[in-house]
Amino acid sequence: MTNIRHIISPMGTGNGAHVVHKLLESRIPGYSVISYNPYKTLFPPSLFTIGRSHAADIIHTAPDYAWFFSRKNVPLIITFHNYVLDRFMAAFSNLAQTIHYRTDLKLFTRLSIREARMITAVSRFTADLVKKDLNLSKEIRIIYNGVDQNLFIPPNCTSPEKQKNIIVLFSGNLTQRKGAQWLAPIAAKLHRYIEIIYTSGLQPKGILSKHERLRCLGRIPYQQMPQIYQQADILLFPTVREGFGLAAAEAMACGLPVVATNCSSLPELIDNGKGGFLCPIGDVEAFAEKINFLAENPELRREMGEYNRAKVEKMFTLNRMVGEYQQLFEEVLSR
Repeated sequence: MTNIRHIISPMGTGNGAHVVHKLLESRIPGYSVISYNPYKTLFPPSLFTIGRSHAADIIHTAPDYAWFFSRKNVPLIITFHNYVLDRFMAAFSNLAQTIHYRTDLKLFTRLSIREARMITAVSRFTADLVKKDLNLSKEIRIIYNGVDQNLFIPPNCTSPEKQKNIIVLFSGNLTQRKGAQWLAPIAAKLHRYIEIIYTSGLQPKGILSKHERLRCLGRIPYQQMPQIYQQADILLFPTVREGFGLAAAEAMACGLPVVATNCSSLPELIDNGKGGFLCPIGDVEAFAEKINFLAENPELRREMGEYNRAKVEKMFTLNRMVGEYQQLFEEVLSR
């Protein structure tokens, strides 16, 4: 990138979007993430000061508060990592969240779109939903998130039956949107030799209700997540809305089959019956049935894991994502 000296990326912490932008920072010279505590958004005017002391040729951030970071004569690029402002999400949000999504956050998002030189989204589903819900005619470029395939790798194990007990992993914030409310009911329907381990995500939440087959790992640093995936046999992903599904892609890179919800962007990642199984939203019986089935079939788990690894190498690598963003930044400045 010959013409770009400074790309700044103001991003709130505690979510997968921040992780993705930090990956861009690690690979693109001149790209700097300016991290801020998401509690600052409780008083949005405080966001005006973030990043102002940094020189910028491009500002690249998420759309919800991008308007506060925009500057005159500096191109703004926004990336939709998810979209939760539509009516569907009210069933999985508390009253305060629903009011926030429908009022000020929707206004801020529209203002950001108006200022943006270019808009991207991390999946086809997300792009289509944004266009439909906001009645948007602007182009949205699809740039899938990428996984470091040299960091997230399958474990060194030749035996398809590495252990008698089966470990199912849930990785994500313990929220209704991620489907955390269904973990205990699913666990109750699993074979006795199956255990669900779960992380507490990037946001400081407590543990779930106690169950003999649920075990909390606590908050795991991102650099340690490959080892966590490698300890597991199956990824459980009962989310109700994903802009992309980074945890699913990371698990796929580590050679895991995925049992996930048949919703939003996940069919773009997971090929049903080949890389895992897709279940209806909140269908505890279906999730438990597919996990029990995979637990009883080690060879199928191995085949699905290999299929997923190959798909990541083909479509969802970090190098591919970085290259597409580099091309985008160069295009914006060349105009």
